[in-house]
This record gives sequence, C-alpha cells and structure tokens, in this order.
Amino acid sequence: MRIVHYRHACVLVETASARILIDPGAFSAGYEQERNLDAVLITHQHYDHIDADSLPSLLEANPGARLITDPGTKDTVAKLGLTSETANPGDRLQIAGSTVAVTGGQHAVIHPDIPGITNVGYLVDGGAFYHPGDAFHVPSESVDVLGLPTAAPWLKAAEAVDFLRAVAPRIAVPIHEAVLAYPAMHYGLFTNLAPDGTEVRVLEDGTGLTV
Repeated sequence: MRIVHYRHACVLVETASARILIDPGAFSAGYEQERNLDAVLITHQHYDHIDADSLPSLLEANPGARLITDPGTKDTVAKLGLTSETANPGDRLQIAGSTVAVTGGQHAVIHPDIPGITNVGYLVDGGAFYHPGDAFHVPSESVDVLGLPTAAPWLKAAEAVDFLRAVAPRIAVPIHEAVLAYPAMHYGLFTNLAPDGTEVRVLEDGTGLTV
C-alpha cells in the first residue's frame, strides 16, 4: 500500500488494486492532478474536507471514480449536480477489489452550542489504513497505518495522544494539521508519547509512503 498526504485531511490511498482519495478539502492542494481514481470518499461536510469549488472538476477528470459521502454531505454534493453514494457506519464497500469498512457516525464535539453533524471514518482493507475524519472513534479491528488528527477546534494535543494510544497503530501519519503554524511541536509530542510499537511518520505534502 502507498499513502500520499496532500496536506491537511486529504490522503490518497493506493492499494494493490484501488486508488482511493479521501477528503479533498479547501486546505489541501496537489490532489487535483490525480487521475484514474476509483473513488473519492468524504468523511463529513466541513469545507476543509470537501472543497465544493474543486470537486466537480476532479470528478470530471476521473469519470470512473465513485463519490461516496457520509449522510450529512449527501445534499451538499447533490446541489453541485453530482451523483453520490451514502456511506453509513457498519457498511462494507467494495472498491476496485479493495474493501472499505465505514465506522464512527458523529463528528467530535466542537462546542455544546454548535449543532453536531455526521462523520464517518474509513477503514481500508481490514485496517491497512484508517482515516477517522473529525472523530476519535476507535475501531474494533487492529490498524496498521493511522491518519492521526493533529490540530482542530475540536481537539487538544492530549486527546490526540490518547486516541493514538487507543488505536496503537504500527505507523501514525499526522494529518489535519493546516490550522497550525508550527505543527512540528505536535509531531514531536506524538513521537515521544506514542505507544510501544508505533512509529510516527510525517509525510511532506505530496510525498508518498509505501507500507
């Protein structure tokens, strides 16, 4: 499997048979050049996870790609004139020979006064890669590579460390970092406090990791 981080929440996952792009949002860049995608997955409706301006052209350039979203983003993409499939927690999606299990259900709480929204995580090929979206849902399956949320209005560093320890992946790839001017401080915290057996690997924008 090869993983490419296109800044913030956007990750390209290349399995032996499938090319899956997750959360191409407004804080991400470089994913627009991708072709021959089999699917574009959206975890939730926030603009840093789905860029309504670039998504139509991305799908036009990838006519074979399925657009799959959480329930709360269905109307958003319909207003863009796009056809989508809705992923619910518990679903198991077959994408070009790979399996994607849908997990989670709710976005982490930003503030009690802000209404909650849906959020799904995507577990690729039995835990080979896990993208939780904006949530701390710990799947029952073991995870090899975790996309680890680093900074957001809904999290603090201690919570991210606790999530890292609860999932205990072999490799943690920090994502969701664009709100930080100096993310290296958080990366160092993850490295120092990771559970035994977990390696933190920071991927520079557009740089792939083969695992």
